[in-house]
Order: sequence, then C-alpha cells, then structure tokens
Amino acid sequence: MPRPDTQRDYFAELYVAAMFGDAGWSVYFPRRDVGFDFVVSKSIGGIVMLRPVQVKGLYPTAPKKNKSTYGYQGTLTAIHPEMVLALPYFAATERGVAPEQIAYMPRREVRPRSRGGFRCVPASFVAGHAVPRGSFVGYFGSKGLRALESSSWAQGTETKWLRKVGAT
Repeated sequence: MPRPDTQRDYFAELYVAAMFGDAGWSVYFPRRDVGFDFVVSKSIGGIVMLRPVQVKGLYPTAPKKNKSTYGYQGTLTAIHPEMVLALPYFAATERGVAPEQIAYMPRREVRPRSRGGFRCVPASFVAGHAVPRGSFVGYFGSKGLRALESSSWAQGTETKWLRKVGAT
C-alpha cells in the first residue's frame, strides 16, 4: 500500500536518531532492518547503556478530531525489555517540518492489545496537535531522553531518578 504524501519514509527515524546523537548517545544502524530501527549506547558512570529503538511516526490528517488518547496502535517487529518506542508527533497542518513532540516510551508502557498488536498512547490530540497526557509528561522531549540514562528506566523507577537530577 502506498504511503500518504504526509509521511516521509526515513525522516522520523533519522530525526529521532539525531536527537539521541545531540544528547550524547552513539547511534548504530543495522545492516538489515530486522526489528529495530537502530540501537543507541551511552556510558553512564562507567556502565554502558544499550537501548534498541523502534520509531513510529504519527502523522495526523487535517480532519482528525480531538481524542483523549493518541499514540501508536499496531504491530511491532521486535520487542526487548530495554527497548525504546520513540513516537514523534507531527502537526496536522504542516508537512515537512520537525515533529512537535517526541515521546521516548519504555517497553512496560507498550501494552498488548486483545485483538493483536500493541498500544501506546501517551498523548491526547487537541486542535491538530499532540499534547502529553499527565503521567506521561516525563517521557517527552529532553526529560524523556534524560530518563533513558537511568539504569532502572526499563523497570519503572526513573521518576525517582529524574527528581534526583532535577529533571522533573
């Protein structure tokens, strides 16, 4: 099935990879895409953190209505306990610009659906724009990238770590 004009094949993946690079992570692209779009690594306190990353860009159409939950629903080609599901949210009104928001979601926030596939909805959709939902705010933008540096990120105790480093 052809991709809509509002979607760009690799733009979202490369943009997210650049954000990781800007935050000091090394980015490794696979020779073949067999699950993850790329893998990132960073040495934190002498410990090398590795995070496999899947990117799922969200490109709303202009007539999209407001929704209380907005995010990714579908299949994932690979799952890993330390993975990142990166969700770049684009605006409904402008094509070709950078995403307005990026959520860096841990595996535990990616829920299986009863009818197959997965669901991760950390935002709302209001007036053509994604808005982070309350408990998910810490996964967005630079706070979300900083949370990935915690060795406990995948286990769910990064909130305490974020308070310790003053990111919340």
